[in-house]
Amino acid sequence: MSRQDQQFRNYRQEQRLTQHRVVAAAIFVIVLVCILLARLFYLQVIEYDLYQTKADDNRVMLVTDPPPRGLIYDRNGLVLADNRPIHSLTVTPERVEDFIGLRKELSNIIEISDSEWENFDSRLREYRRPYQSITLKSQLTDEEWARVSVDLYRLDGVQVEAQLTRYYPYGEAFAHAVGYVGRITANDLKRVDQQAYQGALFIGKTGIEGFYEKELFGEAGFSKVEVNARGRIMSQLERQSPVPGRDLHLYLDARLQQYAYDLLGDYKGSVVAIDPETGGILALVSKPGFDPNLFVRGISVADYSTLRQSKKLPLFNRALRGGYPPASTIKPFMALAGLEYGFASWTERYFAKGYYQINPDGRRYRDWKRTGHGWINLERSIIESVDTYYYQLSNKMGITPIHNFLSRFGFGRSTLLDLNGDSSGLLPSNEWKKAKYKEPWYPGDSVNVGIGQGFMVATPMQIASATSALASRGRYFYPRMADKIGDDAAQFEGDLGGEHDIILKDQGNWERMVNAMRKVITDSLGTARRLQGTKYDIAGKTGTGQVFSLQEDEEYDSEKLDKRLHDHALFIGFAPAKAPKISVFAIFENGGSSSKPADLSKKLFDAYLYGKYPPHYDYLKGKGND
Repeated sequence: MSRQDQQFRNYRQEQRLTQHRVVAAAIFVIVLVCILLARLFYLQVIEYDLYQTKADDNRVMLVTDPPPRGLIYDRNGLVLADNRPIHSLTVTPERVEDFIGLRKELSNIIEISDSEWENFDSRLREYRRPYQSITLKSQLTDEEWARVSVDLYRLDGVQVEAQLTRYYPYGEAFAHAVGYVGRITANDLKRVDQQAYQGALFIGKTGIEGFYEKELFGEAGFSKVEVNARGRIMSQLERQSPVPGRDLHLYLDARLQQYAYDLLGDYKGSVVAIDPETGGILALVSKPGFDPNLFVRGISVADYSTLRQSKKLPLFNRALRGGYPPASTIKPFMALAGLEYGFASWTERYFAKGYYQINPDGRRYRDWKRTGHGWINLERSIIESVDTYYYQLSNKMGITPIHNFLSRFGFGRSTLLDLNGDSSGLLPSNEWKKAKYKEPWYPGDSVNVGIGQGFMVATPMQIASATSALASRGRYFYPRMADKIGDDAAQFEGDLGGEHDIILKDQGNWERMVNAMRKVITDSLGTARRLQGTKYDIAGKTGTGQVFSLQEDEEYDSEKLDKRLHDHALFIGFAPAKAPKISVFAIFENGGSSSKPADLSKKLFDAYLYGKYPPHYDYLKGKGND
C-alpha cells in the first residue's frame, strides 16, 4: 500500500462501521432467538394439551374388538344359528417379504384353491389397520392344522388363529327362514357404524340374521394399544370388553319346519304355518333351499353360479316372494265379502250348471265339474268348491267391494313384522288396471278374480296370514318370527305392532264359514274328504291354480302337458276347528291334485298337536320337549 493510500484511509470510521454491523447482527440473532423461544413456549405450554393428544394419536391406536354374535333358537330351545370355533390360516402382509415365495411354500404344504387366493388378494386391496391379519383359508382340518403348525417357524407372517364363525346345523330347510351371515362389503358398511364393525368379519344378509342384525351383533369392545412408527402393536394400554349380541327366541318349531320341508318331496313349493293365537310363524318353508353355511366364509364362484343358474331357483324365497294365483282357497273370503255387502246369503239357492255366462251369447266360464252341481247354497259352494257360484257372485259385486274386503285380510300389501324382502302380491282394482294397461275393468276380469285367478296374485305368507285370521274368527295378527329378544318379549313399533279385529256386520258369519270349511272334510262330497278320520276337527279349503289360461271349451289334460305347465296344488286349513292352535297354507308347484297339500297339512296337524313325528325327527326336539 502506498503512503498516499494510508494517508487517505480512515481507520476510525471503518471500526465504527464494523461495530454497527456486529450490533445489528447480534440484535437480529437475539430477535430470532426470542421468536424461537416464544414459539417454543406457545407450543410447549399454551398448546401442550393439543399436541399431547396428537402425539398420543400417533402412538396410541383404538382397536375394535367385535362381540360374539347372539344365538338363534327355535320355540323349544333348539339352536338354529350357532357360533363355532374354527382354526383359520391367516397372513399379516407387513411381515411378508416375498409373497411369491410364500405362495409356493404354502401350496406345497396344504391345498389352497384359486378362489381362496383371489379372496385374499381382494381383502389385501381393501382398507385395513396396519398389521391386521387377513384370513387366507378358514376351517382348517386337523391334518391341515398339524401340517401348517410344523412349518410355521419358517413362514414369516403366517399364523393359525382360532376364530368364532357362524354355523347353521340344520342346513337348507331353514335357509330362507333364518337367513345367513356373510362377509362385510363396502355397501354393508354404509348402513352400519363403521367404527363398531371395524374388526368384524360378518354381517347378517338375509332372513332373521339380516333383520335383527343390530340385536344379534351386540356392542363392540375397544382396546387402546401402543404402536410403533410402522403401526405395529407393541402393548395394550386399556380394554373395554365387548357386549355379546342378544339371543333370539323364535316362534319357529324346528321339527315342524323340517317335517314340512321333507313332506314336499321332490316338488318345488312352500309351506307356511302360523299360530292363530299369536301370529307367530311356526314354519316358513321354501323348497328347494340351499346350504347357508356356504355363504358364511365367502361362497366360491362355482358354487354361487350353480345356485344362480339352477332352474329350480333355490335362492328364491317362495314363501315371501312367490306370486301364485290363490285359486279356490280364496272362496271363503269371497263368500264373506258377498255376505258383508249383501250380494249373498246363506239361504239363497243357486242352480250351478257346468258353466257361467255373463251374457247369454257370451263366453262360457267353465266349472271344474263339467256336469255342474245342481241346486246349491253358499255352504255347498264351499264344500264342493263350485266355480260357477263365485263367477256369478263376483260379477254381481264388481272389483271394488272385492278389493276393499280382501285388503282387510292383508292381500295386496306387505304385513310382515320382522322379515325383509316380502312381495306385496297383487290385489287388482279399477285404478290399478287403468294405470297398468290403460283399460277399464271388465266384468270378465271380476269373474276370474272370483275364483282366485286372473290378475290376482298372492304370496304363501299372505294366504297363510289371511287363513289364520279366519281361524281366529277375525283377529288379524301381523305375522312375526321373533318371540323374545334376550329375556324380553319382542316389541314392534307403529300400526304393525299388534293385531286388529276384522269386524263383520254379522259376526256369526265367522262361525258359519268355519263350519262350512269343516264340511269340506266331513261331507261325502267335500273336496278334502280324504282327511276324514281324525280325532279332532279340521277346517280347510282346497285349490287348484292354473299355470296357463285355457281357451273356451278347452279341456285340461295333464298327461299331454309338460310338468312345468301342470296346475299348482293348494290347501288352506286349521285345527282344531273350534279352537285352532295351528293354521297352514301349502302349495305344490305343478303338483296337479290338491290332495298332496291336503295330506301334508293333515300330517303337520297330527305332528304339531299330538307329536306324531316319525322317530328320526327326535334330534330336533330341543330342550322344550325333553
